[in-house]
Amino acid sequence: MRQPPAPPFNAPAARRLRAALGMRPEHVAYGMRASYGLPYVTPDLVIAWERGSVVPGHPELTALAGVLWCSPGELLGRPQTLREHRIARAMAPEDLARAVDMDLRVYLRMEESGQWRGNERQSAALAQALDLALPDFVAVTGRETKLAELLHSAVTTRWQAYVRPVTKLAPVGRAVLEDVLQKLHEDYQGHMAATLSWGGGSRSASEPGREFLDRIVENFWKGVEDRTA
Repeated sequence: MRQPPAPPFNAPAARRLRAALGMRPEHVAYGMRASYGLPYVTPDLVIAWERGSVVPGHPELTALAGVLWCSPGELLGRPQTLREHRIARAMAPEDLARAVDMDLRVYLRMEESGQWRGNERQSAALAQALDLALPDFVAVTGRETKLAELLHSAVTTRWQAYVRPVTKLAPVGRAVLEDVLQKLHEDYQGHMAATLSWGGGSRSASEPGREFLDRIVENFWKGVEDRTA
């Protein structure tokens, strides 16, 4: 059976938590061997995790969190996928499937494929169970690619035409959404005007515009955050 990908490990956090407990790598390794039945864990492996040269798998992450007296979520980088968010909340697949009223096998297929296909009620339950912020909910439910396409069109054409389509993917207040889309449109057009003024749209001159579009979703959420803080 194919092993799931390793979770996004936060190596500096692991090192910081160990130091705060006054533990050495050999203490961590011993605890993982003695208490969690992982005989292959050595001080050198713990050091490799903390340096980021090796990433612990799911059983190792759980054991490491236990030895360091923290939750698995404290040892993770920012979760990206449905599986990573579940692990960050220290939930078993069975528990999450039950919380969203879904057959476990159906849920696991969604988790493995990265494609959430739950209905509106199940999606709301998922957001609540995993305590998902709106950007994370959009990403986890597979809507981020479509959101990026809409935002790309909004800043390159008439942003007003995309208020309603964007709202369906990212339910933000209309006034906030209009402000954000207008600002993104103005910023992108400013990049393009600068490109023209730099003489002929050379490859180097157009870099800012391309970089802006590459980060369009990030820029969008930053704008929403600034207006709702």
